[in-house]
Amino acid sequence: MTTTAADQLTSDTDERIGTTALLPKLLKRPEFGSIVGAIAIFIFFSAATENFFSIQAISAYANPAATLGIMAVAVALLMIGGEFDLSAGAMIGFIGMMTALLINNGGLAVWLSMLITLALAVCIGAFNGLVVTRTRLPSFIVTLGTFFIVQGLGLGLARAVGGTTTIFLSERFEGQGFFKAIFASTQWEGVRIPVFYWIAIAVVATRLLLRTKVGNWIFSVGGDPNAANAVGVPVVRVKIALFINVSAMAWLVAMFNTFRFESAQIGTGVGSEFEFIIAAVIGGCLLTGGYGSAIGAAIGALMFEMVRQGLAFARWEADWFKLFLGILLLLAALLNQLVRSRAEKART
Repeated sequence: MTTTAADQLTSDTDERIGTTALLPKLLKRPEFGSIVGAIAIFIFFSAATENFFSIQAISAYANPAATLGIMAVAVALLMIGGEFDLSAGAMIGFIGMMTALLINNGGLAVWLSMLITLALAVCIGAFNGLVVTRTRLPSFIVTLGTFFIVQGLGLGLARAVGGTTTIFLSERFEGQGFFKAIFASTQWEGVRIPVFYWIAIAVVATRLLLRTKVGNWIFSVGGDPNAANAVGVPVVRVKIALFINVSAMAWLVAMFNTFRFESAQIGTGVGSEFEFIIAAVIGGCLLTGGYGSAIGAAIGALMFEMVRQGLAFARWEADWFKLFLGILLLLAALLNQLVRSRAEKART
């Protein structure tokens, strides 16, 4: 078969289009803005401070970003699925408190206490998902109710059983070294083990979203649940699973905190639920559902802590943090809307 000049011209044109289409493709990715933003923040504080790129400085913002990022990834998946969970922050303190009470006051083995509280977390997540899907009440209202329930229950139990809102683990509790190694060890140059959990969870969640049928289901139930249901997507099961995932990640973060500080405090995590949502939005999620990125949410959490720690390194007043955060949030929301519009136009 001979190749005509027209065919050769078409082939050459296609090759040129392929090489120049990289930027438009990147602009359509929801995490693109967070990547650019993270680089910009890093450059800004590297110029404004000394040693912001040192291992010590990196560990200073990577360590707190890890726990924030783990929750932000789980919340991002839920937001892509079209729902919110305002009980996520309170769950961390509640689960940590229940674990400490079972170990100290219940006399249970550490592993058994952890399994019981993991099952409790799963039940709370399933409860949130069932109520939202069965009653069609806004998840904002349902999980706000759960927020007060778990906080009030934890506070009441802590005072009734332990007499205080802070429970300190006994120095003699069984398996202390083993569980501290899994959940609270420092692995490299001040970088704690939650950072590695954070990276692994972000990678797995990203692959789930982009390379599996379940990922397609999550996007579809967030975009149009009625249409998703019409084509056979198990909308109810997907949403319940996403709520359970948030609660399970809250359990994991609670274990990090409990074994690191060898104590649990009922107020831990309260108020952080908005930080999880902010990190997810900065990372590319839309509040309307059906669009977002797991890796973007992880990067959004990193940006969050880079700004917080960067201000401390620069010795600026902490009040400036809210200014930077507000600017980041607005720019991220505008950029996400722009990227979503470009992606939709490209598909039409």
